[in-house]
Amino acid sequence: MLTISLLFFLSILAFVFYGVDKLKATRGTSRIPEALLIVLAAIGGACGALLGMLLFWHKVRKPLFLILVPVSFVAQWVGAWFVLSYVGI
Repeated sequence: MLTISLLFFLSILAFVFYGVDKLKATRGTSRIPEALLIVLAAIGGACGALLGMLLFWHKVRKPLFLILVPVSFVAQWVGAWFVLSYVGI
């Protein structure tokens, strides 16, 4: 259950960060570094990052984001499925 809770928390965090960065971009204020957005997606927040990209239409023209976020999403959910199915945590 901890695995799913962690993915859920990181996804909410990533979603909020993507939304805040989009808001800052439209206002022309200081932005959240792209490296932080990528790291959030890579360490467990890929679901929220992907939703943030699609809902806010943010970072969708950046090839790095278009590749890494969906790949991270699939890897995280396959990993979570494996842990829940075979390890039983």
